[in-house]
Amino acid sequence: MTRSEFDDIRAFLADEATHAGDLLRIARTLIDDLEHARMREAVLRTHYLRLLTAARATVAADTVGEAEPLAFLRHELAERGQLPEDGEAVQRILSDARAAAALLACLEEPAPRRPRGMRLRRCVGTGRTLRR
Repeated sequence: MTRSEFDDIRAFLADEATHAGDLLRIARTLIDDLEHARMREAVLRTHYLRLLTAARATVAADTVGEAEPLAFLRHELAERGQLPEDGEAVQRILSDARAAAALLACLEEPAPRRPRGMRLRRCVGTGRTLRR
């Protein structure tokens, strides 16, 4: 449900002309939406857990020197249709991964602190005069 839909519902609930039957209909719709969102979250959590398990198994297999350490990850990606198919897709995926890593690094940096106290004004050039 979008933010504007929530705003519409709030406005509808605040309206004194709203009838009890309308409120019941809205409540049922919201419960259906909530159930749908919970199911979607459960599916996403399952996909995440499977991918995390495959990634951990891949690293463990590489650690012990298995012949095909990427087999776990390849299998999981293949099941989702996410394996890159050609060289162009590989380069795009690597570029996207680098960009995502750079963005995440920027997000993890603490925000620079602004100096407190009076702001100093800086003037450029000495030949300017201020109008009165």
